[in-house]
Amino acid sequence: MDAAALWQRYQNWLYFNEGLGFYLDISRIRFDDTFVAQMEPKFAKAFDDMAALEAGAIANPDEDRMVGHYWLRDPDLAPTPELAEDVTGTLKAIEAFASQVRTGSIYPPGQERFTDVLSIGIGGSALGPQFVAQALGPDFPPLNIHFIDNTDPEGIDRTLARIDNRLATTLVIVISKSGGTPETRNGMVEVQHHFASHGLDFSKQAVAITGIDSNLDRRAKSEQWLATFPMHDWVGGRTSELSAVGLLPAALQGIDIRSILGGAREMDAATRVANLRQNPAALLALAWYAAGNGKGDKDMVILPYKDSLLLFSRYLQQLVMESLGKEKDLDGNPVYQGIAVYGNKGSTDQHAYVQQLREGVANFFVTFIEVLKDREGPSVEVEAGVTAGDYLFGLLQGTRQALYDNARDSITLTIPEVNAHNVGALIALYERAVGLYASLVNVNAYHQPGVEAGKKAAASVIKTQLQIMQVLQAASEPMNLEALANRVGAPEDIETIYKMVRHLHSNQRSVALHGNPGDPTAVRISAL
Repeated sequence: MDAAALWQRYQNWLYFNEGLGFYLDISRIRFDDTFVAQMEPKFAKAFDDMAALEAGAIANPDEDRMVGHYWLRDPDLAPTPELAEDVTGTLKAIEAFASQVRTGSIYPPGQERFTDVLSIGIGGSALGPQFVAQALGPDFPPLNIHFIDNTDPEGIDRTLARIDNRLATTLVIVISKSGGTPETRNGMVEVQHHFASHGLDFSKQAVAITGIDSNLDRRAKSEQWLATFPMHDWVGGRTSELSAVGLLPAALQGIDIRSILGGAREMDAATRVANLRQNPAALLALAWYAAGNGKGDKDMVILPYKDSLLLFSRYLQQLVMESLGKEKDLDGNPVYQGIAVYGNKGSTDQHAYVQQLREGVANFFVTFIEVLKDREGPSVEVEAGVTAGDYLFGLLQGTRQALYDNARDSITLTIPEVNAHNVGALIALYERAVGLYASLVNVNAYHQPGVEAGKKAAASVIKTQLQIMQVLQAASEPMNLEALANRVGAPEDIETIYKMVRHLHSNQRSVALHGNPGDPTAVRISAL
């Protein structure tokens, strides 16, 4: 396509929202008018599906629940007055609590005020708050925030070491919808132990964000934690950033949560328009479908050209992959859907993997995120008439053109600046795009059976580990792996059992390995 035709295509497909100042350009995704015409009926259905979702339809039949994250930023959309009141009441409670903590009205025992926040969660209970903290957290927040987002003991130790001299002034937020998420539970137990070893009362510095009447909710109330905030069953983890999950940590950092919600509400209105060319989320879904043939044949590479948006690709990784990565469609047919997401930031990645993007395997499409505003205040010229921001802009545009010239497709999303309003809008834009795309490919975006299967498998491994310890403690002499597997009643799991005893031995967990541990058939195992 020559330059004139490409310029005309850009104009034909450029979306601009004046109120938000958002631009969306999908012109560098190769599709034609015939494809668009074929997609129109699918989009008509997708718009109807999204309208039903917002009206309170049971969108997650596996769990017989509604999906209502849109109500979080516009309670008037909630299907009942009670749900609307839940949203507004929770928001007011978050603002009141955060204000009292920031001003010192709520303070830790024997101290003037809280200085730090330690947030314990995993998946959507960590990725959203981390992204927002990176994007919007002030240089000198009223409370510094830290995260435990895994069950890695060494990672937990490192996080706790960073705040050890401020542990007495650290507010702990435990986030788990079910109240039984193992990784979050483990982090909480580790932190409780750490508090106790320092002579501190964990309950006087703890807050829970969890499902109403969950195990965690009951525990927090019985132990008289500082506060509890609800995580409603109609809010999924990966769409929970604009619930208490994300709003409380943000408010404690002094981030304007009303502005985040306002940006999301404004984008919701823009993406509610039942017209493909006038709906930015629909345009994103169209581009994803075209790029991957409606089957996720190509990966989505997210390249925000702004340091503050560094974690956006990680946030989108869960939102997109957990929502769309499904074995079966809504009719029960095997489809193996999904779109793989990865990325970091520009122009750092131009020195990392753009070489492969331009000249290697063409199994991807790029989303460039451009931020028009370079910084607060004027910029120094790094050479005559050129600033560092000019170079960042040039690198983005140059990379976009270089990729297109070699038949690599891209989307470009442009925002005025990184602020609370625009971050809320970004979150809402991608939430809606995922919902629309799911309808196009006929999958349920709001359940995660694969995640649940992994949790069940992990629970089975832990159960086997406990059985191994019982067998070894009762044994009179060391035994080989085959005998141990048979005694445990799991001969088919001998490989996993070998790895378990190796792990237990490496951590001095009352298991001894005799002989060469690198030779599974020769090693003998006993209890210490």
